[in-house]
Amino acid sequence: MSISIPNNMLSVEKLLTIVNSISDGVLAVDREMRITFFNKAAESITGSHKDDVIGRQCWEVFRTNVCDNDCPLHQTFRTGEPVINKYVCSTHSDGRQIPISVSTALLRDENGSIFGGVETFRDLTQVEALRKILESNYTFSDIIGRSKPMQDLFTLLPTLAQSESTVLIEGESGTGKELVAKAIHQLSSRKKKPMVTVNCGAIPDSLLESELFGYKAGAFTDAKKDKLGRFAIAEGGTIFLDEIGDVSAALQVKLLRILQDHIYEPLGSIRSEKADVRVIAATNKNLTEMMKEEQFRQDLYYRLNVVGVKVAPLRERISDIPLLFDHFIGKFNHLRNKDISGVTPSSMNILMNYAYPGNVRELENIIEHAFVLCPSGVIMPEHLPVYLKRDTQPIPLIEVNGSLEQVEILTITAALKRNNWRRNDTATELGINPSTLYRKMQRYKLILKNE
Repeated sequence: MSISIPNNMLSVEKLLTIVNSISDGVLAVDREMRITFFNKAAESITGSHKDDVIGRQCWEVFRTNVCDNDCPLHQTFRTGEPVINKYVCSTHSDGRQIPISVSTALLRDENGSIFGGVETFRDLTQVEALRKILESNYTFSDIIGRSKPMQDLFTLLPTLAQSESTVLIEGESGTGKELVAKAIHQLSSRKKKPMVTVNCGAIPDSLLESELFGYKAGAFTDAKKDKLGRFAIAEGGTIFLDEIGDVSAALQVKLLRILQDHIYEPLGSIRSEKADVRVIAATNKNLTEMMKEEQFRQDLYYRLNVVGVKVAPLRERISDIPLLFDHFIGKFNHLRNKDISGVTPSSMNILMNYAYPGNVRELENIIEHAFVLCPSGVIMPEHLPVYLKRDTQPIPLIEVNGSLEQVEILTITAALKRNNWRRNDTATELGINPSTLYRKMQRYKLILKNE
């Protein structure tokens, strides 16, 4: 990509007026990286006047954290390809660090010869401030959410962590039950001791007992020496029993004993061991139905479910999707060394209207899929898995200025549709006051169907 400069389309005066009226900073350089143009927004963002910078090397003025080894303009001169929305940090003339988004292109004359490059940059200070507010309000021990179910969970967790009670976390696969367990442990008085995780559904039942309680030498043919079980390793800390619904009836009896009496016996031992361990269990199964069918012991259920926590599926907290999307974008940008800046409104519309049977884990996989297909810039519908577009019923897009507003409009509209346009129910799902919702609807001209 490059920009050609015509001689007959606009006068120089008109062109300068246009460029100086935009809010993005614009600077141009020659082949030796000397600044040849500097607009008014560039002056404001950098704190340098154009009369003081024309003719100087750009890195002397536009001081960023990538000038020395990863300059976007150098990259464009070297490859001929533009850089789009690269996140960097620039130093203002007063010493402040300014987060900015940088894009570059080549400058060519009418003959196609390169005579320089142009760089546009946008001040992201307000965006970063908003991001910090969102993170402080909507993030809790790596759990992300702004919806009412997640805010209720955030309120419950500190109180729950301070007790020593056994906790049962229920929720569908992929909802983040292990994150909830980790948060409880990290907020508890046991946080300096180990947290040991056991996936009861991944270990054959014949091995699970020895994994949990350990064994003594000679307990069976290959038991050459004593081995500590997971309860012994977690002593003083927390043991997280994931997929507790997959435990056999025989092992349920042994778990009941350790929950009642805080003692257990390693395989091959004739002496009981004391266990100072807090138990947190999780399941994606309906244990109530399993009890009715006599597949899960009722007494064990009530010992596990001293305090119950339910993690809502993603389809019941759609308003969390933009936050989760932003979180995973940052994660994969770091892992893949990419500079994906966001998502188009049409792509977000698809994401907001999908049911997510695989919950947050599925959303993460969808974004990873998009990262493979999207080279840079923004994620477009063609970068998303095909099945998403087949299994969604898109709502009409509303054109507005600014991606944050676009996401908010899509979030509110989707929530209104799910709640049959009932304002109070929609406000409850979104975790905001009904009067706040009404003001936003007036602002965005979202009229209720009966109004």
